Amino acid sequence: MKIARFSHGGAITFGIIDEEERELVVLKGDPMFSGYDPTGERVPLGEVALLAPVIPRSKVVAVGRNYHEHAAEFGNEAPSEPLLFFKPNTSVIGPGDAIVLPPQSERVDFEGELAVVIGRIARNVAAEDADDVIFGYTVANDVTARDLQKTDGQWARAKGFDTFCPVGPVIETEFDVSAGEIETLVNGERKQHGTFDLMVHSIADVIAYASAAFTLLPGDLVLTGTPAGVGPIVDGDRVEVKVPGIGTLGNPVRSAG
Repeated sequence: MKIARFSHGGAITFGIIDEEERELVVLKGDPMFSGYDPTGERVPLGEVALLAPVIPRSKVVAVGRNYHEHAAEFGNEAPSEPLLFFKPNTSVIGPGDAIVLPPQSERVDFEGELAVVIGRIARNVAAEDADDVIFGYTVANDVTARDLQKTDGQWARAKGFDTFCPVGPVIETEFDVSAGEIETLVNGERKQHGTFDLMVHSIADVIAYASAAFTLLPGDLVLTGTPAGVGPIVDGDRVEVKVPGIGTLGNPVRSAG
């Protein structure tokens, strides 16, 4: 089931996508908290603006160097335990929103990723129980100011600028990760491709590891790492991150000011 958060007629609401009819079945509230209660209204997909399908109330948790080849392209080894960092929820934008290049950085990179949407309060979750706290999956771009990542010595600023976490276009509640793949394109040219079975640390292990340190809340996002091929983006580019079965997250790039 594909869940969208969208704007229509001046209101922001949620809906279930009817792919055959190209319509949204409008819901009375956020399905993560209110269930799948339809209003009876249907809206054509072509008449709405899709928004980030979730705005984390708490945090975005991300995993660094979770593909061996990505770690190697920067001269690193994949860590023996998940390498976690945070992105603020203020970095989240939706499909079609612009990634804004900050004046503090001279190199900003794309990093296409699969994102997990947490659906329940999760504390000390065993890996075998991880599916119980997952609401669904979406697509993300862990935009990174690469030069600041190197000079700062930690990643908060480099990963945390406003607009540095595009998410969307929808949440898929029944996605099969084991058969999944991802690709990133810049101006139509493929830059990244990978399959999720190549993750160093599985999604279940990441959730177990993270929830042993801090409580994950409904709506929190867990970004699961990026495959090799990351690279710079500049003003005027368009970045697309595609995960078959979920959709394509597309964002233009522009300079600040």
